[in-house]
Amino acid sequence: MLKVHNLNVAYGESHVIHDASFLVQPGAAMAIVGRNGMGKSTLLKSLIGMVPARHGSSINLEGRELVGTESHKRVQAGLAFVPQGRLIFPQLTVEENLLTGLETRRYKEIPSFLYEFFPVLKDMRNRKGGNLSGGQQQQLAIARALASKPRLLILDEPTEGIQPSIIKEIARSLNALRAELNIAILVSEQVLSFALEVADRLLVIDRGRIVREADKANLNLDEVRSYLTV
Repeated sequence: MLKVHNLNVAYGESHVIHDASFLVQPGAAMAIVGRNGMGKSTLLKSLIGMVPARHGSSINLEGRELVGTESHKRVQAGLAFVPQGRLIFPQLTVEENLLTGLETRRYKEIPSFLYEFFPVLKDMRNRKGGNLSGGQQQQLAIARALASKPRLLILDEPTEGIQPSIIKEIARSLNALRAELNIAILVSEQVLSFALEVADRLLVIDRGRIVREADKANLNLDEVRSYLTV
């Protein structure tokens, strides 16, 4: 469904992503793992259009080339992005935050399944986003992204700053949502246990290059861990 080929990204003269190529199949879940500063966030931001890809790069979603298109057009095409740090609207209520996700107009109102999968949001729908805990804000950010009815949900470091019990809850919700909605998931992560819980396939990124790729069943976990330790 998503085909990334020869992706190169730079900040000025600093070349951050080098010749990244990978595929995300329809309905699949893939995790990109690596230490801080290895390029995970930059790679995901380039997919959604927050940072530009260099000439010659290709990001193709279901036959549509996205390089050179603006972020909102990529959302219209079927991508949804949950950024690192969540970035919900703190002065808006939970319900108002979710309404901002309807911009694609694929849903006419907040779909009821969001409250079913994230019941805490239903209980707090009239509470301001800034008054939620970190884990609740992360659930709100994921639900807001799903309100656009994406084909591919992209999450950048979703476990950052969240307590372990909520991490497990988010993993269960993502697995259930993927099965229920038949969407694909691409997630960047440092917590290997979460990546293994959510993803079918893992990519390892090191110094901006994809150095390992394997299905979960065929992973050499010791080798993967060696890229995650400082």
